[in-house]
Amino acid sequence: MTEDSCIEESTPEACVSKIFEISGVKFDPEIAVDLWPKILQHKWLLSEKLGRDVGLRTAGVDFVDNMEQAVNEYLAYKRKDLLNSLGAQTIGRKIWDTISDSQPPKQLVQRRIILPLTQPELAAKHGVIPPKTIIFFGPPGTGKTHFVKAIAGVLSWHYIEIVPSMLMVDGVEKVGANLRTIMEKARNLEEAVIFIDEFEEIAGSRDSASRTDKSITNELLKQVPLLKSQGNRILLVCATNYIHQLDAALLRPGRFDCIIPVGGLNDDERLTILNYYIARINAGDIDMAWLVEHTARFTPADIEYFFQQVAQYAFELELAGQTDFKVNTATLQQILPQIRPTLTDEIIAAFEKDRAKFARV
Repeated sequence: MTEDSCIEESTPEACVSKIFEISGVKFDPEIAVDLWPKILQHKWLLSEKLGRDVGLRTAGVDFVDNMEQAVNEYLAYKRKDLLNSLGAQTIGRKIWDTISDSQPPKQLVQRRIILPLTQPELAAKHGVIPPKTIIFFGPPGTGKTHFVKAIAGVLSWHYIEIVPSMLMVDGVEKVGANLRTIMEKARNLEEAVIFIDEFEEIAGSRDSASRTDKSITNELLKQVPLLKSQGNRILLVCATNYIHQLDAALLRPGRFDCIIPVGGLNDDERLTILNYYIARINAGDIDMAWLVEHTARFTPADIEYFFQQVAQYAFELELAGQTDFKVNTATLQQILPQIRPTLTDEIIAAFEKDRAKFARV
């Protein structure tokens, strides 16, 4: 009888006989059928850890003596392998602190997502069910991706971004199948934030979509409930600049638990981000009131780009002059007109309409 003979034959008698032979312990036939593949998995894992082939008898005895620990070790090892294959990242908590506490999306995220997930016993006591599926929407550059990474950081969960290249690797016709494969893998994880950016590209309305695009949206409509039904700690977070382009079925209650608007920044929110970047340059005297006033239509992405230009300018001037160069208000006044803010009155008006129509928290 070979090591995997009972799997090939699918007979309880084969499994009972083999497990008794290697461990000397008797099991009911149904239990033996379930244990045999786990013993083979344990043998493989022990061999991997020790760098040599471990005998079946040794692996079998060790498994029977440490059954629960052996199963958990194998699952943890496979999850680590799975995280690597999905390009999982670790995000630091400090990114959360760059978001102003007064920013409405941060307050919502803290109340609806972070607190229930970090206080599970109290949440369960009051019947609070933490959300598992979230959509962020708003104009480009307003910090949606930043929010997703901040959530992963403050929770100390892995961050996994599903990028178009992962879905398109086998061509357009295989996008739906690749999405299904990735989501199936994700359902086996623990404590991970799965992020899909530009969500409208794979979840657009089926009313005027091509056959391929419809199949992708249909696949997503199947996968979201499957992920929500899992008992593990997983967040699926999607972001879109064009919430009205998403398929209506995804926006109804039952699929996504929260649909959160992320708009422009008020003065206090902008000040928090401006201080963050000023702390990272060689700064002198800066009139913060002036800077806050003159970045009124700037998104977080605009501010980041602005300070990249400031840093490069200061670097080149000091290199040329060989003297310490400190960025001051005059420096900022010189560079700021070169930066075109993303937000306009029209974009803000359109966002407010979308907020009124689609937001659900």
